[in-house]
Amino acid sequence: MKILGIDTSGLVGTVALSDGDTLTAQFQIQYKTTHSEILMPMLNDIREKIGLDLSSIDAIAIAKGPGSFTGLRIGSATAKGLALALDKPVIPVPTVDALAYNFYGNEKIICPMMDARRNQVYTGIYTFVPTDFEEKNSERKYTMRILHEQFATSVDDISDKLNEIGKPVILLGDGVPVYRDLLEEKLSVPFTIAPLHLSRQNSGALLALAAVYAQEGRFADADDFAPEYLRPSQAEREAGEKKEGKALPSQKALNRSTPGKIRIRLMSAEDVPDAWNLESTCLGREAWTQKQLLDAMTRDDTIYLVSEMAGRIVGLCGVQNISGDGEITNVSVSGDVRRQGVAYKMLRQLLERGAGIGIQDFTLEVRATNTPAVRLYEKLGFKSEGRRPGFYDEPKDDAVIYWKRKDS
Repeated sequence: MKILGIDTSGLVGTVALSDGDTLTAQFQIQYKTTHSEILMPMLNDIREKIGLDLSSIDAIAIAKGPGSFTGLRIGSATAKGLALALDKPVIPVPTVDALAYNFYGNEKIICPMMDARRNQVYTGIYTFVPTDFEEKNSERKYTMRILHEQFATSVDDISDKLNEIGKPVILLGDGVPVYRDLLEEKLSVPFTIAPLHLSRQNSGALLALAAVYAQEGRFADADDFAPEYLRPSQAEREAGEKKEGKALPSQKALNRSTPGKIRIRLMSAEDVPDAWNLESTCLGREAWTQKQLLDAMTRDDTIYLVSEMAGRIVGLCGVQNISGDGEITNVSVSGDVRRQGVAYKMLRQLLERGAGIGIQDFTLEVRATNTPAVRLYEKLGFKSEGRRPGFYDEPKDDAVIYWKRKDS
């Protein structure tokens, strides 16, 4: 069975391919880059170097969480997009389980720890037990026993649990160096810290565990897969604190702490879920699906931009180059930031970038009754060149065709 593995749950970004018992290719980076910048290039590099036909893979294994909220979204959006496009199943693998699988065959207690901030870790407790074997000199195989499934807890709590077990422990994960002093203080059992080649997420271990899951039939449809965060995001926690009456920074203070309030950039795979939510809110049934957005943004003849404010996607627009004509699509802006110049700045940049890929003339269509949008497009130099009666539904409306021609 040929499985593609993706793990962007932590600081490490890693992609690998297995074919039966062979780890055919593996690409892994832990450096000052974002997963949205390196994930697809890593995948493309593997594909080119081994001549991989993506349609030949049987499944896509993905670290489903816990981990970095942004990292998980990048990995899950990429895995879902590929699985939908290739019509392949997904094998969701718990991140902490995959980390523990780095030590396959080790009969000590294994405790991965991922830093979850605020003296919290994502962790679990594992060991490997030998399976039955018939002959004295036959191969010994192991099964991973989960003594405590992955969960979010304090360093104090996981230390107490390990002390209760009372056996030597192997510690690994990016939470270990962060809380090493506290662990040395709290742990009464002997412990070993994993060496660097076994201490972080590893797509090879992910694939090895995914192969076990595949034998057990533990597949998921791409449409049904969702990351497992184990605890609320920072935004959800802050919303809860606000509801409970706890003091939060004022919006003015937040604005001061985020210079360049509106940031316009190329859309990445991690942005697709938020972009789709924005589209759905603005356009309802006319909104594109997540698969359509992902497919569109990965084409060579398109440019898709998002507007980001304080870490939130508040705008989206795209253009496709069709023989020198640029068809502008997906212009959406969050209702709470309208009249702040988001759409104007975003479209100005889209026009400039579009010219850079050879677009001469730009066109778009808009509801005849959408006066604010009409004013915006005319401000940008678009001119009405036609009308399609009754083009839009719910409510019924005409579509006005606008063009911005290079020679006009």
